[in-house]
Amino acid sequence: MKKILAPLVLFITLSVSAQDAAKPAAPDTNIKIVEYPKDYTGKLDVVYTKVKDWEGREDLYFNTKASKPTPVIFNIHGGGWNHGTKESQSGFAAFFKAGYAVANVEYRLYPVATAPGAVEDVRRAILYVVKHAKELNIDPDKIVVMGASAGGHLALIAGLLQNDHRFDVEFKDVNGFTIAAIIDKYGLADFAFPGIEAYKSEMNWLGDYAKDNKLVQSISPVYYVKKTSPPTFIVHGDADPRIPYQQSVALHKKYESVGAKVKFITVPGGLHGNFPKDENKKVNDAIMAFLKEQSL
Repeated sequence: MKKILAPLVLFITLSVSAQDAAKPAAPDTNIKIVEYPKDYTGKLDVVYTKVKDWEGREDLYFNTKASKPTPVIFNIHGGGWNHGTKESQSGFAAFFKAGYAVANVEYRLYPVATAPGAVEDVRRAILYVVKHAKELNIDPDKIVVMGASAGGHLALIAGLLQNDHRFDVEFKDVNGFTIAAIIDKYGLADFAFPGIEAYKSEMNWLGDYAKDNKLVQSISPVYYVKKTSPPTFIVHGDADPRIPYQQSVALHKKYESVGAKVKFITVPGGLHGNFPKDENKKVNDAIMAFLKEQSL
């Protein structure tokens, strides 16, 4: 196995109140070894875009030796839209074992950018890889987008947009791809929920968007769900202190109401990703089974 060193924080668990959620996180200082198969190539800090003096980077792990183009999973870190890094992510072994390429994405955070900056960046990261799919030996019709917390929201919106280019600042000419599945781990589905004014991270990221309900809805995944939406896996703890569990309940209901494919798992007593070890294994196994059901 090849190894890469990266700072360690795996989907930061926020057990703070909504009012405290906007406080800056402590810098990531721990180091973890990231391993990938010997047949894979790892390219770190690939620049997928530049916005003024900010460079959007993603880490790519892919297998050019595979006999046919591979599916790819885009992993989007969480952190309240105001902190977190791609280097905090790992745990891709099951995807490597299943033959997936992995793209680990970073995006602009508040206060560098407010809405819809992070959405634009995640879309850019996806379309950049689609544009280079041949050299990366990636199947552009087998794209999975996955994220937790704020990353779950971004995975949902980026995936549900499919070939809708409304937030694509560049790569508007890149088509011929399919978001084949979305993995949403306790993400926010609707910024228009009552009481959101008390959630500082959400309000800070919304910025001027908060003044216009139509704009708020435009970056809220629940309003994009339709019968042809990508099959979506949702997991949420029913004791989540950070993102209301009801967000996923309502999202699941919307999928069912339009007849779209969806799998919803509730973790009894589960917090904001702080699931017991046995429950976490069940969730991970269920995710892989779900992707297999989609022929991915």
